[in-house]
Amino acid sequence: MSDDAEAAARADAEERTDRGRADRVAVTGTPGTGKSTATALLEDEYDVIHLNERIKSDDDLWTERDADRDTLVADLDAVRDHLGDWTGVLDSHLAHRFDVDRVVVLRCRPEAIESRLAERGESSETAAENAESEALDVILSEAVAEHGAENVYEVDATDREPAAVADAIRAAVEGEREPSAGTVDFIDYI
Repeated sequence: MSDDAEAAARADAEERTDRGRADRVAVTGTPGTGKSTATALLEDEYDVIHLNERIKSDDDLWTERDADRDTLVADLDAVRDHLGDWTGVLDSHLAHRFDVDRVVVLRCRPEAIESRLAERGESSETAAENAESEALDVILSEAVAEHGAENVYEVDATDREPAAVADAIRAAVEGEREPSAGTVDFIDYI
């Protein structure tokens, strides 16, 4: 390897290990993975936007109610306008659909998602649909397609305490960990 090639390789390695703090970070994942619980622990350090709560509280941010799922259909353009020039941590299963520097995708065993959603009072159909979505990597795939694998950080939250999940999110925000898309696999659920 030439001296120039070695210098370029060293520079690339340094860039990967010290990515610096990101201004806009999406924390996304299938409902029930622990996004809101973990991001609530970061509110003293970052501006955390709990997007689902904003959508529910502002009729201008959604277009209709999906009666089958008993959910609101977000108007993503209206939400973008509402957010404006924001910085911080955006918490929602939709967060990866916005302009961000990094995406943290929380993952959780599908069986745990079913159980958590049932405890919240979701229908068995909704719980099963979300568990299957998690097993098929739907949100991870969308995040990688939208932002590239080099900007996606996968965190398996199944057996982690919320504080440990918050620590993993913090490490991604601060650039203290490497991107890790494709490291969690729940396909055995299917």
